[in-house]
Amino acid sequence: MAAPLLRAPQAVLFACAFNSVRSPMAQSLLQQMFPQALYVRSAGVRKGELDPFAVAVMAELGQDISQHRPMTFEELDHWEGLNFDLIITLSPEAHHKALDLTRTLAADVEYWPTPDPTGLEGSRDQKLGAYRDVCDGLLLRIRKRFSKVAAASG
Repeated sequence: MAAPLLRAPQAVLFACAFNSVRSPMAQSLLQQMFPQALYVRSAGVRKGELDPFAVAVMAELGQDISQHRPMTFEELDHWEGLNFDLIITLSPEAHHKALDLTRTLAADVEYWPTPDPTGLEGSRDQKLGAYRDVCDGLLLRIRKRFSKVAAASG
């Protein structure tokens, strides 16, 4: 059975529970890959605080997310609207929210289950390792999902 053909989106929203770790990482990774070809944002079901471990891990890749301000779906809708043709959800809570939104939005929704590294106990190095694992997983998924965009734009 062949895999379904995926449309090349123009506007992508990454969503997770608090918009403080996973979705800002994904937003930054995709924006760096396609600074001109795609419009990329992120949001959370609830508003969190930007996680310093996420900032540190992204800085290791040369990406500065320190100015990211977590926002909810509702805040994003209020500020610029929810005009996305693809919503990628990274947590079950965000996935349910996105599916609910598609009752009134013409957007595709993809669920990429991504672990939340914030609950890990241990040393700073162990915590950073968990955040790096999340970042690496997101990077692999993004490269695979958006490889056709790269071919079309480059």
